[in-house]
Amino acid sequence: MSAVIALIDYDSGNLRSAQKALLKVGADVRVVRSPGEIDGAGAVVLPGVGAFDDCLHALEKQGLLEAVKKFIRTGRPFLGICVGYQALFDRSEEFNSCAAGLGIFPGKVVRFSDATGVKVPQIGWNQLNIVRPGCPIYQGIPSGSYVYFVHSYFPKPTDASIMATETTYGEPFASSVWRDNVFATQFHPEKSQAVGLQLLKNFVALSG
Repeated sequence: MSAVIALIDYDSGNLRSAQKALLKVGADVRVVRSPGEIDGAGAVVLPGVGAFDDCLHALEKQGLLEAVKKFIRTGRPFLGICVGYQALFDRSEEFNSCAAGLGIFPGKVVRFSDATGVKVPQIGWNQLNIVRPGCPIYQGIPSGSYVYFVHSYFPKPTDASIMATETTYGEPFASSVWRDNVFATQFHPEKSQAVGLQLLKNFVALSG
């Protein structure tokens, strides 16, 4: 029997698309809303659409902030997507944000610079440059693959060594990170067709 993948529902994530994609790659996925439901999971996915503060406040209201940190400390696989990726950092500059992030990774979330001349938000397909070969969730995915983005902000990790991929949209940014059991993507795997499904399949395989 495959391990349960807990998909966190905090009322603003891109939940159904993520759920359908995980089911498609064979995951035993359960939508969860409370700390107790996370404890026994083999892996956790924190999806995201919307604002940084809204995500953090909703997680706090449901008692999930500490539950997420506790789960990550177990060493079991964790995947953050879009705002669920940004939430792993210390803070955000979005809308004069005042919420504290989860602080799993040092760094802040910043907006694309107007000086680059690109349209913000970035909506559409862009390429991944794999900068750390060997990242488990990129097995079978070649550098240069296209994935789907919808965002105006992105994290700037203090520790550049956690970057798994880099993407350029007017300026280069960390489109995904990896440290130990924690993986996170600014793009949406659940909307990235075959490449995204391969990534999710690789992640599910890590849960045993």
